Amino acid sequence: MKSLFMQSWLLLTHRSFLMLLLIINVLGTIYGYIWYGSQLSRTEPQFLLFVPDSPTASLFFSIAIIAWIFGKNFKLIEALALITLVKYGIWAVVMNLLTLAEIGSIGAAGWMLVFSHGLMAVQGILYMGKYRFKIIHIAIAAIWTLHNDVIDYVFGQMPTYSVLSQYANQIGYFTFWLSILCIVIAYIAYTINNDKSRI
Repeated sequence: MKSLFMQSWLLLTHRSFLMLLLIINVLGTIYGYIWYGSQLSRTEPQFLLFVPDSPTASLFFSIAIIAWIFGKNFKLIEALALITLVKYGIWAVVMNLLTLAEIGSIGAAGWMLVFSHGLMAVQGILYMGKYRFKIIHIAIAAIWTLHNDVIDYVFGQMPTYSVLSQYANQIGYFTFWLSILCIVIAYIAYTINNDKSRI
């Protein structure tokens, strides 16, 4: 079992696999920003940075991958990537499944979003062994994440799911605690990797 784990880890961290993963994430990032196009076109300038949540998460991860390929660690970017990948990956899956429950269908595009965002969360967790961020980086990433929640649910800049608009308060509450969970996950990653460095 240990040998299988090591082989899997060697594959995940191999330069060629990281290059493939980078290409996938860059393409997903570009598609994500295009998907947000209509919402961004009517967004006030001061909120633009905080509206396209998922593509910004995959952008963070893409930058982290580039650093890994060159044997570097962009620690703050890694903390932002882990927290936002898991958060918005899970969030989008839940929102699409709630839409399915509400109207009975989400179509091929909806299932594509479920699949792709589920993989976002998975890849964030899979690479926990690569992160080298410290508490200060988690703290900054936590401020970014919780500030984004305020922008979304106090200033009304959340992603548009019109069929779920009647549940905005409940979704905001869920999103806040999802953010806390993801910050805790980042702290767990820090603890595990810090313990490894002492061995």
